Amino acid sequence: MAYLSMGEAHRRITEYLNRFSDAVSFQDGASLKQLLSVSSNSPSLLSLADSLNVFQKQDANRLIKQSDKYSQFGEIIAPFFRCLQSYRIGNLLDAYHAFEKAANAFLPEFRNWESAWALEALYVIAYEIRILAERADRELASNGKSPEKLKGAGSFLMKVFGVLAGKGPKRVGALYVTCQLFKIYFKLGTVHLCRSVIRSIETARIFDFEEFPKRDKVTYMYYTGRLEVFNENFPAADHKLSYALMHCNPHHEANIRMILKYLIPVKLSIGILPKDRLLEKYGLVEYSNVVQALKRGDLRLLRQALQEHEDRFLRSGVFLVLEKLELQVYQRLLKKIYIIQKQRDPSKAHQMKLEVIVKALKWLEIDMDLDEVECIVAILIYKNLVKGYFAHKSKVVVLSKQDPFPKLNAKPVNS
Repeated sequence: MAYLSMGEAHRRITEYLNRFSDAVSFQDGASLKQLLSVSSNSPSLLSLADSLNVFQKQDANRLIKQSDKYSQFGEIIAPFFRCLQSYRIGNLLDAYHAFEKAANAFLPEFRNWESAWALEALYVIAYEIRILAERADRELASNGKSPEKLKGAGSFLMKVFGVLAGKGPKRVGALYVTCQLFKIYFKLGTVHLCRSVIRSIETARIFDFEEFPKRDKVTYMYYTGRLEVFNENFPAADHKLSYALMHCNPHHEANIRMILKYLIPVKLSIGILPKDRLLEKYGLVEYSNVVQALKRGDLRLLRQALQEHEDRFLRSGVFLVLEKLELQVYQRLLKKIYIIQKQRDPSKAHQMKLEVIVKALKWLEIDMDLDEVECIVAILIYKNLVKGYFAHKSKVVVLSKQDPFPKLNAKPVNS
C-alpha cells in the first residue's frame, strides 16, 4: 500500500460518510448498495479500508459522532468500518462479526422506511452476510474450530424474511432472501428447513409469484426443483427446472449448466434423452455414456458410466436417480432382442426365452442366471415397462402383440 497521509485518510472517510448520508436522504438505493458491498473489492471501499487502518478506531468513531448527519447511522457505519478493516487484512471471522452487527442495526431502519427504495441495499446485506459467513466458517475450520457462522447468517435472514413478509411494496424482496436461505440450507445439508419458507411463499395470500423479479423466480425454481429431485417427485422437478431453464438469461451459460445438471437426470427418468450437442455445449459429457446406454440397452455401459463419475453424481445428489435408469436399459435390451426375433421369425417374435436374455447379458459381460432374469422381467412387467406374462414351465415371457414396450410419455416409471 502506498503512503497515505492522515489528511487524505480523513478526506476519504468523510467522503464515504457524506455519500452514505446522501444515499439515505435522497433514497438512492443503488448508491447505498455499492457502499455496503464488502466482498465486491471495489477500489473505493478498499481505499476506505486503507484509510481506516491509518486512522485510530477512536478517531473514526469521533468523525461519525461529530455531526447529526452521520451519527444517526452510527450503529450501522461504525461496525461496518470495523468489518472493512478486518476484511482488508484477511481477518474474516472478525469481519463477519462486525458485519452482522451492522446488518442487525440496518434492519430496523429499513423496516421504518415506508417505501421499498432500499431493497437493493437489503439484497446486498443478505448476500454479504452469507458470503462472509461462508468465509468465516472456512477460517474457523482451518483453525480446527467448529464452523457455525453460516447457521447464524441463516437465522438473521429469517428475520429479514419476516420483515418482508407483509403487505406493501417491500414484499417483492422476499423471494431474493428466500433464495439466499436456500443456498445456506443446501450448503449446510439442512434442506428440510426450506419447507417452512416454501410454504410461506406458495400459500401466503400476500405473495403473488408472478410479481417477483424474474431473476429471483429462476433461482427459486432451480432450488425447489432440486428439492423435488431429492424427493423423487420427477413431474414436479421437471416442471420447476424446465421453468428455470426457460426463463434463465441465455447469456448466463454457467447458470444454464447448473440447471441442466439436474434437469437432464429428471428428463432421463421420464424417457426423454438430450442431444449430444447439448451435453457438449454445456460441458456435461459425464451424461454421454448414460444416454448411449439407454439408447443401446447396454447395462454394462451404464454401470461403467456411473462408476466413472460416481463422485460427481453423488455430490450433485443425482446418483440414485441415474442408478434407477437400469430398468429402462433392461427394457431397451429386451426390445432389441424382440426386434431381432421379429426379423428372423415374425410369428414367434412375441415369445422370448429367458435363456436368450441371459445370453445377451453374458455378451455384455453381466452374469445372471434364469431366476435372476425372471425376477428382472417380472419387475419390468409390474412397472409397465413391458406388457406380457410368463409361461413358467417353458421359461418364456410371452409379450403382448400390441405395444409390448410402452413408452414413458414423459411420466416416471411407476414406483
